[in-house]
Amino acid sequence: MLAKKYPYYLANKAQQSKEQMDVLDKYSGKVATRVAVPDAKAVEKAIAAAVKAAGPMREFKPWARQAVLQHCVQRFSERKDELAYALCVEAGKPIKDSAGEVTRLIETFTIAAEESVRVNGETINLEIAKRLNGYHGYTKRVPIGPVSFITPFNFPLNLVAHKVAPAIAAGCPFVLKPAERTPIGALIIGEVLAETDLPEGAFSILTLDGKHASPLVEDARFKLLSFTGGQIGWDLKARAGHKKVTLELGGNAACIVDGDQGPKLDKVVERLIFGAFYQSGQSCISVQRIYAHDAIYDALKKKLVAAVKALKSGDPKKKETFLGPMIDEAAADRLHGWIDEARKAGGKLLCGGKRKGAMLEATLMEDVPTDAKVNRLEVFGPFALLSRYKDFEDAVARVNDSDFGLQAGIFTDSLDHAMRAWDELEQGGVIVNDIPSFRVDNMPYGGVKLSGLGREGVRYAIDDMSELRLMVMKGR
Repeated sequence: MLAKKYPYYLANKAQQSKEQMDVLDKYSGKVATRVAVPDAKAVEKAIAAAVKAAGPMREFKPWARQAVLQHCVQRFSERKDELAYALCVEAGKPIKDSAGEVTRLIETFTIAAEESVRVNGETINLEIAKRLNGYHGYTKRVPIGPVSFITPFNFPLNLVAHKVAPAIAAGCPFVLKPAERTPIGALIIGEVLAETDLPEGAFSILTLDGKHASPLVEDARFKLLSFTGGQIGWDLKARAGHKKVTLELGGNAACIVDGDQGPKLDKVVERLIFGAFYQSGQSCISVQRIYAHDAIYDALKKKLVAAVKALKSGDPKKKETFLGPMIDEAAADRLHGWIDEARKAGGKLLCGGKRKGAMLEATLMEDVPTDAKVNRLEVFGPFALLSRYKDFEDAVARVNDSDFGLQAGIFTDSLDHAMRAWDELEQGGVIVNDIPSFRVDNMPYGGVKLSGLGREGVRYAIDDMSELRLMVMKGR
């Protein structure tokens, strides 16, 4: 069960307020709980506290940071059912998938605990000429200082973890704004962090709406802004001033199914269905565009349609549910309109396409015009389009015909095609023999083009949250 109300966290301490914000059960539409909302004074206090904590966090030893992260792992494991239920309610994510995200939350903090004691530098040989005899170079990584985080609704545990855990490992105080529609997971994380001996001011978790989050973007006292969300990220970057900015802004992920996959189509279909419709397609790397070789196109289409029609939709609290609601009715209505637009432009609806409130049927289309929104933009919902190709060069060109470049997938038995995909696909990552939706929490994750800047994955985030400092020493 959820608590009746949740506090926000200011300088490590729980705070209540007169102003409250409703958090809805995304399936029933009813108020599930309420959270306290900070005012502008609280925001200023949080930033000032983070600045003051920069020194103590820098001096907070790696073993102590590791102990904090290990405590989180233990407490999240003890509260896994509570965390999964909260996620199911606030995000509408099916309970099995919610439990899976809790597992990833625990794994991300475990990785950070391991990395916290190996934030290392190197020795550099400077004796590259006779005049440099006796010179030695050494580097180490030092915390960048106070950092600000803004996270989205779709993975309200693990995407928070991918910012918070590396910040602790790196020794950076932070101020976090979780998505206003899904703040509960972040606040439970804050409750666990408040049990630790992190220096005062090391963290604040502020349940702000977007209109009141400007200081997290614009305040020069922050040394880094890390944002995960939509294309508004580019506007935030323009407003961020001189601070470092990392952005993960989504995509319209494509997957190539090569002509040699006939004997493996059942497994391919299983993965495509998961990638396209897992958590109602509300993932930055959801399978949106499927390019299938002419040799297997018809067989793949038949199997995909049958599999989509067999998906169980409904109440996400039921274990048999695969497809729950989208985050709200407006999101479902937006995508429903795009589907209708594509159909009127000549796209063929293979299955799905109907909407009731925030519930949108899993939808598969073919022959969609290249300029349709469902092809060009990020659908962020339970939708995929199917297209055929005859030669591999054409498939690569069509994947690259996108303003986005987060991750792509390719199913093939050809080493040549796999290597060419890695060489030629304009993506942050290429997944061979699996869907672009694949992610492990220690791998570098991020995109090119409109998909963002920088890479997440604990070690890579630690690099962004620290700076390289050089020492040169003159010996004899």
